[in-house]
Amino acid sequence: MTDAQPTLNEERIAGIIKRLDRPIALVGLMGVGKSTIGRRLANALGRPFVDADHAIEDAAQHKISEIFEQFGEDYFRDGERRVIARLIEEHDGVIATGGGAFVNDDTRALILEQAIAVWIDCDIDTLVERTARKNTRPLLKTGDPREILSNLYENRKGFYSQAQIHVMSDAGPHDYTVTKILEALDSWL
Repeated sequence: MTDAQPTLNEERIAGIIKRLDRPIALVGLMGVGKSTIGRRLANALGRPFVDADHAIEDAAQHKISEIFEQFGEDYFRDGERRVIARLIEEHDGVIATGGGAFVNDDTRALILEQAIAVWIDCDIDTLVERTARKNTRPLLKTGDPREILSNLYENRKGFYSQAQIHVMSDAGPHDYTVTKILEALDSWL
């Protein structure tokens, strides 16, 4: 016997779509798969996908790492909040937020009020492996990634836990996590 991925039939997904009346904002630490899972979730729902980090870079005409280096994290978080507010207003699909976005009180309140927050959670070992694939994460350039991710998790889990939906992502295929989100949405809606 194998552990087959649970599937949702088209009728059940159509029911989710009919009840979905606001955007879905994916929150969680860097490396949990918010962008990859977000694209697949949006596709399953027939909705648009937008990555808040890319929208921030487009608006600022700078890479996120450059914004951090030149202006600092506070400046970045303020711009991030404004961009996410605009995305929530303009999009009815799936928004992948940056790892620290939901920690900001104003951004978190906005997401909880006007979107459905989905916390994608993941164990630290998987996060370390995933984040090692790219060298574009400013917060991981200052020390040991495992220690930084562990500290970020401890500092942020209280904020993330306020999301309406919480799903675990693991080292398996991202489609499993998409299915978990769809099932959780179906129950929550």
